[in-house]
Amino acid sequence: MPPSSAARRRDDPITNDGGQHSPAPAGSPPRRSGRRLTPAVADAFFEPQPTLRSALPDPEPLARNLARSVVEILAGAREIEQITRWVTADVFTHLLKRVNLAARARSARGEAARRPAVSVGSVRIDEPCDGVVEAVVVVHGRARSRAVALRLEGFDHRWRATAIHVL
Repeated sequence: MPPSSAARRRDDPITNDGGQHSPAPAGSPPRRSGRRLTPAVADAFFEPQPTLRSALPDPEPLARNLARSVVEILAGAREIEQITRWVTADVFTHLLKRVNLAARARSARGEAARRPAVSVGSVRIDEPCDGVVEAVVVVHGRARSRAVALRLEGFDHRWRATAIHVL
């Protein structure tokens, strides 16, 4: 007689064989069926869809704010997670490496992270093709000015940065 569902322990495997298989020993990995799982094929419908320039907002405010945010992130004054919505995974990974290097350099010098006093200067925007914008934003600080190069591409009716370089 098979055990009732009330008597079944949570870690016992549920089988369709009338309870002929014994439960897996404690601490062992779960049993796998003889079937192999195949990876799901990526459906193009669910991937980010390119958007034409006419359906996208003005890129200048995003370029200004993103450049300022990146400089503040590298200075340790802002969390990198705050810009994840506007950057691709590759850009996020690249910036994360730079953030970690900058934090280690500050730690070696004994400096604390502080918010830099920056102002955004000129913004130069070029459109190499439809739905793609390349921008250079000059960010002025107390000690020096830096150029931030951005490549924005339109996906899902909004801009996303596919490349960011701080010079």
